[in-house]
Amino acid sequence: MEIALIIVSILLIAIVLLQSGKAESASNVISGGNDSLFANRKERGGELIITRATYILGAAFFILCLIIGF
Repeated sequence: MEIALIIVSILLIAIVLLQSGKAESASNVISGGNDSLFANRKERGGELIITRATYILGAAFFILCLIIGF
């Protein structure tokens, strides 16, 4: 189980580093940027795959930590 946790951890770190920055609009709010904060931005293609992989790996990490903890 520990080996699976290490593999999932490394994959999760790699996939998070591959994601594009989504906090750009938050800095615009603080500095008085344009109204793109409330724009409807849908993920497509590669971004959608990376986002879903992040959710799956995050859930797997959480479940593995719970299993190892108990």
